[in-house]
Amino acid sequence: MKREDTDATHILTKDHREVEALFASFEKAGGAKEKGRIADQICTELKIHAQIEEEVFYPALKGKIDDDLLKEAYVEHDGAKLLINEIVASSPDDEFFDSKVTVLKEEIEHHVKEEEKEHDNMFQQARAADVDLDALGEQMLARKEELKAQAKSTGLPPAQTTTM
Repeated sequence: MKREDTDATHILTKDHREVEALFASFEKAGGAKEKGRIADQICTELKIHAQIEEEVFYPALKGKIDDDLLKEAYVEHDGAKLLINEIVASSPDDEFFDSKVTVLKEEIEHHVKEEEKEHDNMFQQARAADVDLDALGEQMLARKEELKAQAKSTGLPPAQTTTM
């Protein structure tokens, strides 16, 4: 059996690709019911992703990577969380539902670019820093499983902002 990749940056990158695929599915979805189901998946995945970054990944990088990059990531998360809470609380029939999901997609694309695609991005800095990315990844995977179980059994609470 293949051992799961525990590098924290690889785990987060995989999450990014999964959410990008969900956004693409949303754009192709036919009716309001299907869009609502996919939007719920997007919001759940993003809540879990943000929580493992904020509880495990970002604190481990504090003082080891560019401080402004880390602060911006928290603010970007909060902007996304506000939209996530709006989307979860609204109906797919709402006049602005599709627009909210589209703006969330754009915010996430920007966030992903800063974490993994720009020159001297967060993931490059994390790999260059004195951080055990495998140990971090193991912590993140364990927390992710807890949050997925919670999402399945009782649901996740509204996303809490840190900076707003």
